[in-house]
Order: sequence, then structure tokens, then C-alpha cells
Amino acid sequence: MFTPVSVAIGLRYLRAKRRNGFISFISLASILGIALGVAVLITTMAVMSGFQKEIRDRLLQFAAHATVIADGVPLQDWRHALDVAARDPRVAGAAPYIETEALLSGPRRQPAMVRGVEPGLEENVSVLAQKMTRGSADSLAAGGFNILLGQELALWLGVDVGDTVLVMLPEFQGSPVGAMPRVKRFTVSGIFSAGHNEVDRGLALVEMTDLQRVLRMDGVTGVRLKLHDMNRSFEVARDLALQLPGFYRVSDWTQENANLYHSLKMEKTVMGILLSLIILMGAFTLVNSQVMLVTDKQADIAILRTLGLTPGGVMQVFMVQGTLIGIIGTVLGFVGGVALTWNLERILDGIEALFDITLLPEDVYYITGLPTDMQTGDVVTTLVIALLMSFLATLYPAWRASRTPPAEALRYE
Repeated sequence: MFTPVSVAIGLRYLRAKRRNGFISFISLASILGIALGVAVLITTMAVMSGFQKEIRDRLLQFAAHATVIADGVPLQDWRHALDVAARDPRVAGAAPYIETEALLSGPRRQPAMVRGVEPGLEENVSVLAQKMTRGSADSLAAGGFNILLGQELALWLGVDVGDTVLVMLPEFQGSPVGAMPRVKRFTVSGIFSAGHNEVDRGLALVEMTDLQRVLRMDGVTGVRLKLHDMNRSFEVARDLALQLPGFYRVSDWTQENANLYHSLKMEKTVMGILLSLIILMGAFTLVNSQVMLVTDKQADIAILRTLGLTPGGVMQVFMVQGTLIGIIGTVLGFVGGVALTWNLERILDGIEALFDITLLPEDVYYITGLPTDMQTGDVVTTLVIALLMSFLATLYPAWRASRTPPAEALRYE
């Protein structure tokens, strides 16, 4: 098969033995530097994506993918809204809810969000029953005035199953001594653990009709939706709202948790930029090795020029040789990064067993492992960055080689 002269010479330079062994060492260091940068970046991006996915999944165990809320007034015909949602193939489940802020009082006081749910429908949008640590979700029966508390919330209040808490709502009622907040005594019938601090410390669940009676409310706050594809949450909720009479406000999980969502995304972006500097260091090493190679091959360049090879051809020789070094380093880094990511949990277990330590103790961290989620987009971006840096690193040495005067190079040969 025909191979261009510049490519053939570049390939031969890559596998030929060097008179100067230090140049070979620098080339090897370039390959290892690029490979190390690619492997670390792939693994780190996978870990960051894994933590994002873990936090998101834990948060969405109790938070809806999307909500449709009546604008300013309670949603009266919520059963019709559930029927409309059930006919949409994009919706996996729907349930009504009432939500209000309250001050909970036991031995200690703690503000929290009190959510009224329909026990028979709540399982369509959350995993409440699977997250109960004490008590049962079935204890939420109409008229029982029972309450389920997050694990951290119960700890802060100083209560356990069977104790009572006072729920003080931001609804005032007249009394002989003036306006007083509406207060109702609830019995703690269960404690749940979502594995997410915001939920475990700030959420309490009661039966929906019980909260309606306390608030003297006819309808519900809105309808919560669980979708097959959470990335289309706003679109699905908007379509549902357009099919209902009246005006509604639509929100999705990215809007309700915007600060957390954007902070995690920013952390991943910044981490990716910082770790790209490792690849950049490998690229600088590649520049050094190529400059030294050009200096070492001055006589070869002069002979090639006298045989008719153009300056552009000389430039291609060293661009091919340098680019191949970058490709080899990138491929090795890709293989190493994928292997490291797949075996990261085993490596972590091995370190813990070897040094008899627990890196992520359960009593300190909600997430006790290193979750990984290797996304194709992150891997492709990493490979493109590495190849682009490697290609750019070859331009200056190759240009310098093409500017070599044949007569000057051969004067002392």
C-alpha cells in the first residue's frame, strides 16, 4: 500500500533507536504524562458524575420530577389531573400533595416542611415505604393524626416513635387573647431515612386529609409527577397544565434544587479544567522531546531537503512522529482510565483492608463508597482534549525543523 514519504519517515523515527538516549526517555515521559492525565481525568469525571447521580437519586426519592401547582388557590379537581397524567405515556406515576412550612415542637423545636400525602398514591412518586427505619408508612391513616419524621429531624426534636409533637402552622385563628397560630398535636408513628440531609432534616409527612382539616383547606397544593425520563420533566408538566382548566405554575426538580444542581455541575466543570492541566504538562514534555529530536536530526533534515523534500514535507515528518506519540499516550490513558474506573471500588476496599482503616465511615458520610458513572460524553471530551493538545504541541518543533537551512546543518558533518 502506498504511504507518503513524510508519513513513512515519521513512523520510522518513532520506532528507530536514538543516538541520544535522553531524547527517548523524554518521549517516553511524554507518553506516560499524557496517559496519566487522560486516565486521571476519565476516572475523576466518572466519580464526579457518580456522586451527582447518587445525590440526585437520593433527593428524588422524596422529591417529584415535576409539579403542577394551582396558581394562588388550592387545586380542587385533582382527581381529574391524575386521570390526565395517567393517560400520558411519559408519566410513570402521579399523586396529590399539600405542603406548608411549620414549626415542630417536642423537647426541642425545629422548623420543617410538612407535606400531606395520600398513602395509597404516594408510592407512585416516592419510595417512602422502602426508606422507613422505624414504624410504618401504613400508619398514615385518615383521622389518626400521625406523622412521619426524617431521621435527622427526629434527632433534632428529641423524639422517637410513640412520642407526640406539636405542629405550629403559619395560619392564625382568633382567640380571647388575640390571633394565635394554628397548633395541632401529632403522634410520631414512623421515622424514615432518605440518605440526603436536606430531606432527613427538613421534611415531615402526614396524611393529606388530616392536614386539610388542620388548614381548613378544600383542595390540594398540586400534583407531583414521576416520569420515565426526568430530563423531560418541565416539558411533561407544562403539557399536563395546558390540559387543565385554569392557571397553573409548573416547576421541575432542576428548578426546585437549582443551587445544588448548579453547584454540582460547576464543581465537575472546574475539576475537569484543573485536571486537564496534567494533560497539558504531558503536552509540554512532548514539545521538549520534539525540539530535542529536531536538534538531533539536523543532518537528516538537511539530507532530506537536498533530496527534494519540501519544507512542508519536513514539517509533516515531525508532526506525524509527535502526533503518534500523543495518540499512543491517549490510547494508553483511555484503557487505564476505564480499567481504573471499573475497579475503583475494589481498590478502595483493598486500601481499607491493607491499612485497617475506613475511608468513608457510615456515621460520618451519607455515601460510604465511591459511586462511578462513566458517561460517553465525558470520555470523548477527554480524548479530544488530549489529542488536540498533542497535535498543537507538535506544531512549533515541526515548523522549526522545516526552517532548517541544509547548508548550515551539513557544514560540520
